[in-house]
Amino acid sequence: ILGIFFNLHTAGLFEDLPFEEDDFSQDNPEKIFALFESVSYNCFIAAGLYALVGGFSFCQVRLNKRKEYMVR
Repeated sequence: ILGIFFNLHTAGLFEDLPFEEDDFSQDNPEKIFALFESVSYNCFIAAGLYALVGGFSFCQVRLNKRKEYMVR
């Protein structure tokens, strides 16, 4: 959800951007928009990694619950 909101350039998330003072010296907002998109992509990458790790963990739990892998 954060990736979507950063991609929409939500003003409430402005404080979470990694900007510097030099980014505001120009009247060109394209640099700030590029920061929003960069953070958005990072959020999507993190969500993908969470999904991969979650899927791997789910598979491991199912494998370990099978009767032939149970220790007697």
